Amino acid sequence: MFAVLICLPPSEGKTPAPADAAPADLTTLSAPSLTPQRTAVLDALAAVSARPDAASVLKVGASLAEEVARNAGLRSAPAEAASRVYTGVLYAAAGLAGLPDDAARRAAQSVRIFSGLWGVVAPDDRIPAYRLSMGVDLPVVGKLATVWRPYLTEALEAQAAGDVVVDCRSAAYLAAWKPATTGTRAADWVTVRVVREADGMRTVVSHNAKHTRGVLTSHVLRRVGDPPSSAEGLLDAARELDGEVIGTEVGTGLSYRMVEATLHGPTTRSGPRTLELVIA
Repeated sequence: MFAVLICLPPSEGKTPAPADAAPADLTTLSAPSLTPQRTAVLDALAAVSARPDAASVLKVGASLAEEVARNAGLRSAPAEAASRVYTGVLYAAAGLAGLPDDAARRAAQSVRIFSGLWGVVAPDDRIPAYRLSMGVDLPVVGKLATVWRPYLTEALEAQAAGDVVVDCRSAAYLAAWKPATTGTRAADWVTVRVVREADGMRTVVSHNAKHTRGVLTSHVLRRVGDPPSSAEGLLDAARELDGEVIGTEVGTGLSYRMVEATLHGPTTRSGPRTLELVIA
């Protein structure tokens, strides 16, 4: 087994599958223990999405009305591999849909994408495009991060035990599951923070952070040699990118490179360590 669990957030935008594609079969998704809860959330989402106040309940703007309406028919909607449905900055950089065979097998084993609708999916799991974030309080079901937590703990804790967990998720999805860091199922939990260095100052970035996390994901999956099996091993893998041009600034078109990778923490006994990636 690939001794790494890479946790990714979903993309906000999602690319619909081809119109002639078959619908999703929930029984074929990874983590089959989640099927009953996936079914419950799917049914509740369909009901809410048919209501006049659906956009308000789902915390989206009026411009997304078409996507919200599409939620009502997800059971029969065309489905595609999650690696193709999830799009955006992180996924473009990670390139999950175009990995070579060895890296694709590693991704199938180790990459898990968190979702307000599905709980968690693997890159090859076939899903339809949908609109639902983990921060929603879904009628009938409840607050999704809270509702999903026990199910995700059951589904993921054994897989994560003894591995290094590379956590690229945002706060809303982090709330749905946190790896154990003590006891027999302890994992080496590492969150990834990206900062930009300019004029001697380091500041947190957003767009570039998503891209850089995608670059790190791709590198961990594609690199030659033994996979990292600890936070220190992950740090060594990240340092292989030092000095490389890894992206282009939005607006200016200027390229940026990896400057440094360092490991910090944890700040609490049950908290993660932090891999800080510096770009410039």
